[in-house]
Parts: sequence; C-alpha cells; structure tokens
Amino acid sequence: MKIIALDTLDTGERARLLARPEMETGEELRATVADIIATVRTGGDRAVIEHGRRFDACPPESLLATAEDLDGAADELDDELIAAIDTAMQTVETFHAAARPRDQIVETAPGVTCQARWRAIEPVGLYVPAGSAPLPSTAIMLAVPARLAGCRDIVLATPPGSDGRADAAVRYIAHRLNIDTVLVAGGAQAVAAMACGTESVPKVAKIFGPGNRFVTEAKRQMAESASGAAMDLPAGPSEVMVIADESAEAEFVAMDLLSQAEHGPDSQVFLVTDSDRIARETAFALEALLPRLPRAEIARTALASGAILLTGDLEQAVSVANEYAPEHLIIATRDPDRLCRDITSAGSVFLGHYTPEALGDYISGTNHVLPTGGWARSIAGLSITDFMRRMTVQQATPEGLKTLGPAGARLAAHEGLDAHRLAITLRLDRLAAEGQ
Repeated sequence: MKIIALDTLDTGERARLLARPEMETGEELRATVADIIATVRTGGDRAVIEHGRRFDACPPESLLATAEDLDGAADELDDELIAAIDTAMQTVETFHAAARPRDQIVETAPGVTCQARWRAIEPVGLYVPAGSAPLPSTAIMLAVPARLAGCRDIVLATPPGSDGRADAAVRYIAHRLNIDTVLVAGGAQAVAAMACGTESVPKVAKIFGPGNRFVTEAKRQMAESASGAAMDLPAGPSEVMVIADESAEAEFVAMDLLSQAEHGPDSQVFLVTDSDRIARETAFALEALLPRLPRAEIARTALASGAILLTGDLEQAVSVANEYAPEHLIIATRDPDRLCRDITSAGSVFLGHYTPEALGDYISGTNHVLPTGGWARSIAGLSITDFMRRMTVQQATPEGLKTLGPAGARLAAHEGLDAHRLAITLRLDRLAAEGQ
C-alpha cells in the first residue's frame, strides 16, 4: 500500500482517494435481473429451478431443503464447529435481546392517550450468500434477531454447494432456530422467489442479507415494486479503516487490513496514523503476510486501491474517519474510547489492540450486516428493530376531544381541509348538545 501524507493532498485529491468504486448497476444488469424477476413471477418454482440449472454449478435436486436435511445437519459437522456456532448464536442473542423495544403509552393531554406498539414483520426472507464460500455467520446475524423480534414465518435462502445442498452449518442454524423453509437457491431468482412467492416459497414482506450485484439489484427492484418486498440496507464492497498511533502493533494492523481485503478485489482498506514508524512497519508487514493467504491475489488487488494516510495528529484522523464513514472502524490507540467519543459516522467500531474486526464478524455479539458506501452517515447496522414495525395507537375520551379538538379543527381550517375540521367539530357539537 502506498503511504501518503494527508496534508499534501488538495480537497479534490483527498476526495478521489477516499471515493468508493462505482457499483455495477448498468443497463445490462438491470435488464437481466428484471427478466429473472418476471420469469419467476409467472413461472414460480419451475422458473427458479431453471435459473438454478443455468447459474449454479450443481443445482439442487429439491428446491427446498428436506426435513431430513435439516434434522441431520449436525451429524455433518464436527463438535468444535457446533460449539463455535452455538457460542456465536448465544452472544448475538444476548446483545440483540437487550435492544428489544418496549411498547409505550403516554397521556399527551388530559383524556388523550397515545401509544407506540411494536409488531414483528411477517413473513421475512433471509438471504445467506455462498459464493466463494458459505457464510453461516450471516445466517446467525440474520436469523437470531429475526426470532428475537418475534418473526414466526421465516424463509431462508442460500445457494447450493458442490453437492447440490445447502451448507450443513447453515442448515444446522436453521434447524436450531426452527426455520423449516430453506430455499436452496441463490442470486436474483432466490430474491424474486421470496418477494413474489411461488408454489413452495411464501411471499415475504421484507428481505434481509448481503449478496452479489445480482442479489443487490434484485432486492432494489423488488423494493421499488408495490407488489414486491422491502429491503434491509444498502450493501456494497466491504470496508475497513484503521486509526493507529505509536502504541499499535503493525502486524495486528496489517492483518486487520488483510481480513477485509480478502473479501474481494473491490474491498476498501485504509490505515490512518500519526506515526511514520507505524505507517512504514505496517506496509512492510502487509508484504510479509500477504503470501500466506490463500486469497492473496484478491487481497493484493484490494490493497492497490487503498492507502496508508499520515496525519499531523489523531484529531485529523478522526476527521478523516467521519468524512469517509467506514463500514468497520478500528481504533488501535492508547486511549481508543476518547477518540470514539468524536466518531459520528461508522457502521461498527472496534476499540483497542485486542479487538480485531473479525471478532465482530463472528462472535462478539454485534451484527456484521452493516451499511457500506458511506451510508453509515445516516443508516445503522442491522438490529432487532429492523425486523419490527412501530404502530401508533391513540384514544380520546370526550374530555380529551374537548381539550384538543378546537386546536385540531383550527389547524384543519387553516389547511383548507374541511372534512378534517368537520370530523372534529361534529363530535364537539354532539357533546355540547348532550351537555357534556
């Protein structure tokens, strides 16, 4: 990675350095996805199967995982992996359960009560990728908060592996959480099946989970359709930014950068430091560690578009982080919590020298489904409330109507909405006539 002194860049150069790559959403992609959606909408199961034969290396024999496949998944896993999955499910449940919202009731005026009631979204669809490798960790991040939110009807979609079946670890998680509908399909056809519904797949109200550009485009198109399904959050290439000072371990920092770079050639990785020594030692460590990785060439491509930025002080580093709004932000400094107080834009933050980003990806308990592309300025990572909707309820007694009605009628009159005004005043007149 190249080392660049931030103060040598003008505003335009700095913006170009921190710019994300353009998402591939050209006309050809849009048209291809639209065609897949249209065929699934009319052809149902048959169309999903045909697209699977076209796109999957080993299409499944059955569109849905069988009960035997789900029940027997644990037998295909070793005890150590099962224990790791169980631990991750427990930590994710512990963290997300603490954020469960409570219904509220408030008296806004004498005789007028307003409530907020939370309800689970039903049904929901969970997309678990399995491109270059299956991602059971994503199944945990999606399914555990969905169940905690109270979602009863869940469809989990995941592409088939080389044996034509869903990954055993993903099936085990589905079985543990009593998810009976596991769609063995990926890509735009899986999104379309969940959003439109087929003979075998229930139509869902909202779809969650990351995926490739076909999955992302399908989610976007279905979210724009009145007959489709809402989507969770914008997803793009993975990102990490590390803020480090003189106390950091260059080898730790380098491996944190590589852990995101290995996701894909378009991953975004930046180190921001006020230490010239850490900058040089991290660059050296990257070159030394890179050949050890099975995905070294992928990581090398990603590193080529990243940079090590030298700043005058850590306050300038915080400013860069807030400007960039990374998906993952690691603060590897002597007093990381102090710097974190000034961070306003990040998907998930990791404090100190012994909190690798990979801990959050798998096991700490927070969610790894996070906004990318700068969306962390305005959108939070996935949480239990994303699987819920807030419904307001209000009730007025006759006294309450007399308290607030006149002011409401006056506002309606000002807006020229006479039926609104009369809906209030007719009731007020009735109360007056009855001597109330």
